[in-house]
Amino acid sequence: MRYNLNDLCQLVELKPRTVRFYIQKALLQAPEGSGRGAFYTQKHLERLLEIKKWQDAGLSLDRIGDLLFDTSDTKPLPPLKRAKAGDIEVCSHIHIDEGISLTLNPSKAGLTPEQAKQLTLEVISLYQRITSSDKEEK
Repeated sequence: MRYNLNDLCQLVELKPRTVRFYIQKALLQAPEGSGRGAFYTQKHLERLLEIKKWQDAGLSLDRIGDLLFDTSDTKPLPPLKRAKAGDIEVCSHIHIDEGISLTLNPSKAGLTPEQAKQLTLEVISLYQRITSSDKEEK
């Protein structure tokens, strides 16, 4: 995807001046191309979202810069922002049985798609064991 500055700013809810400031501070790469043909890519979008997460966590731009360019495997993750009234989250509702569902937000839970699937299968298996043992006792 290619974004002009205004489109990019709308997506990340920042002002163009802020994006230019991040470029000046070397937190964000300059756009591809030059002049009126300049454009931003998905990498720019992802970097801006990462900067916003760290800012929401209360870090200074200097500290964010340190973290963005940290190449170690132990790079910390930003804490998740607490949900506020009116916030929208995308969750999966997994049907287990009549009246029982599992609500899962894999990104918030830190689960890969494979882990989320494994969790679902384990919950279903546990539920089936519980309900089958209840039937056997009766």
